[in-house]
Amino acid sequence: MDVGHDRRHSALQQGGRLGHARWPARAQRLLEASCRQCVEGLQEPLRRCLSEFEKQLFAQAERAHHAADQQDCFSSRQRVLQGRAAYTQRFVLRIGSAFNDIDSARPAPPVAGPKPWQTLALVDPDEQEVSMSLEQLGARGEVRHAGVLYELGHRLAVLIGAPPLEGLALPLGPYALAHACHEAAAELELPLPHQLLLLQHFDQWVIQALAPMYDVVNAHLQGDGILPQLRSIPIPRHIGKRSRPAGGTDAAAAGEAAAAPAGSGGGSGAPIEVLESLRDLLARQRAGQSGRHGEAAGRAASEQELQSALGALQQHLAQVTDQAGRELRSAARLREELLAQLNAGKPGDAPRTRLSDEQGDKVELVARLFEQLGQQLQHGGSAHQLLGELQLPVLRMAVTDRGFFEQREHPARRLLDTVTAAANDWLDGSDDESNRPLASKLEQLVARASREPPSAGLYTTLLADIEHHLALLTRKAQAAERRHVEAAQGRERLDQARHRAGELMAERFALSPPRGLLRALLDRAWSDVLALTLLRHGEDSEAFGMQLAITDQLLGRLPVGDRRQLQAEVEAGLQQIGMHAEEAVQVAQRLLGAGGPDPVGELPSATDLALRLKQHQRLGELQSAPPPEPVPAPPAAAPEPSPRERDIEQHLRQLPFGSWFEFVDPASGRIARRKLAWYSPVSGHCLLVSRRGQRGEEMSLTQLAREVASGRACEVPAQPESLLDRAWRSLTGSLRQATAPRRPAPPEDARR
Repeated sequence: MDVGHDRRHSALQQGGRLGHARWPARAQRLLEASCRQCVEGLQEPLRRCLSEFEKQLFAQAERAHHAADQQDCFSSRQRVLQGRAAYTQRFVLRIGSAFNDIDSARPAPPVAGPKPWQTLALVDPDEQEVSMSLEQLGARGEVRHAGVLYELGHRLAVLIGAPPLEGLALPLGPYALAHACHEAAAELELPLPHQLLLLQHFDQWVIQALAPMYDVVNAHLQGDGILPQLRSIPIPRHIGKRSRPAGGTDAAAAGEAAAAPAGSGGGSGAPIEVLESLRDLLARQRAGQSGRHGEAAGRAASEQELQSALGALQQHLAQVTDQAGRELRSAARLREELLAQLNAGKPGDAPRTRLSDEQGDKVELVARLFEQLGQQLQHGGSAHQLLGELQLPVLRMAVTDRGFFEQREHPARRLLDTVTAAANDWLDGSDDESNRPLASKLEQLVARASREPPSAGLYTTLLADIEHHLALLTRKAQAAERRHVEAAQGRERLDQARHRAGELMAERFALSPPRGLLRALLDRAWSDVLALTLLRHGEDSEAFGMQLAITDQLLGRLPVGDRRQLQAEVEAGLQQIGMHAEEAVQVAQRLLGAGGPDPVGELPSATDLALRLKQHQRLGELQSAPPPEPVPAPPAAAPEPSPRERDIEQHLRQLPFGSWFEFVDPASGRIARRKLAWYSPVSGHCLLVSRRGQRGEEMSLTQLAREVASGRACEVPAQPESLLDRAWRSLTGSLRQATAPRRPAPPEDARR
């Protein structure tokens, strides 16, 4: 049995059952049903809200300038991941409590008391900011859903015999839900910026998605005879379809409506007629073009005939194995191929079947959308091929469901956005072993979308499958990146400790220069012992002071009391840095020559031991092969940075972790994207990783600035919109630009 499902079900039951049956049986039943429908309708939006909030916290951690801010983001993200189930349960309980106290939320009569100015008190700025955010969130929600909230407030008030409910008194209203969100998050102990960020996501993913839930509750109450004739006082949202004149004002309004697919969703009331607006812009564009082709005479194809033609075209293309068969198709080519399929097998003199105006417009809009989406992708990757294979399955969904154009969260649109973004970001077009699992998963997903009939359920299933796979890839990449960052930070601390140990050793060498085996020991091995002790215990620790005293004894700066004890301490120190025990004993015994039996047999010569020490691997050096893309060693005398390179380096030092760069290979012209995972403000060393968290180039900020100045690298600006949103915006922008009236060119004399 699914334990998670049982918990959610029990939470739903607990949230949908009111505590005291103090109302008549019918009112009690309807209130409990309304509460249950409210909780059920909020489950998916709340899950999406928490998921997006967790992703945003991780993105902010990547862009954090300071380690403390990054740690705060990671800590809040961990609390959200661990407390999601408890948060959801608290949220549900608060909704049930609001319904249970629905008759006690009416305003109290005024009571004589002190004037407001007589009870002034200091206000906590954090509480005031949260209170203002809650007030603004509730106000926006009430404006967005004004009509249906008006009816719900009256119908619920009838059940309890109270004046119309509004604001916090309405238990399923935006105000009450916003306060439930904030109160449920109290136990997460989020800092103020993250509390406000959670409220922003709640507004985006929950408040804006309340319309379906409100419609269900309202229809249930109305169907049970609660004010069946009630109509909201505001102007009706659904007005009959009006004619669209060719004036410029109406064209601008159509353009604004057409831009809605790339926005954050429509406002309150009925959905914006996005498809009609886009078709209007298409008609205006065609009217302004000369030589507009007319539709062939004949009968318009039915929806079933169009789906059959699209299915037959898919089967034909599935048999094409060359690259040309999987490329994106233009609107004209799609129209020709569909007409050929619709009229396949008909005699030459038979009436021809054509596409209706709406069908032709949908085909052209989807083709243009895919064209704009293809322009957003990186060249040479696998995304173009997957995009070409998705074109017909998405077109089949678009001609069937108008919601593809109207709803930003439509499953087919989300799947299209997710697949193209995954192929564009994760696949680099190579046959590397790491690319094959994701490439295979995307190919299987596209094949299933092409094979099965289009439906919202199919695309929802495919979307959940690919999102789960991408979540696993993201977690693996984050873990790999974190390991590389920690290793780079460890090497940075080791280099600083080694540098300090070298300074202390140089001061002693200036006063007591060693020779032979002692010089090799102190230069190659004992300096690492000092660096390791400094790294572990600090410069002011007793352990580091003891190691400095041993150094002074070896140099003859301090008297040696017990040579056996000194020999044992030297052996222990050498073994700490990875030297074999037998070799450490040989070096210490040859150097100090303490009396007693020889535990390792005949000792090698001092010259032989000195050579071994020079060949010994230093602390922190990698034993494995060098990274796959090593940075070539800089020349002995690096050129002085130019003023432009200094400005670029100063800009790089202000970039947050997680900024992306593109590197161009001069030989092949291939572009590789790397993320600035970490850099040291002390030494200027920076770490660049791939999308999968693999360590790539490791260079200094000065070298990176030189690469940027030479054009071999460039910073990739952060995109606030997804690939699909940018494609929608480009499509609507091109349509509006084509329909905008052109200004007449000035006469020749005026231009002179």
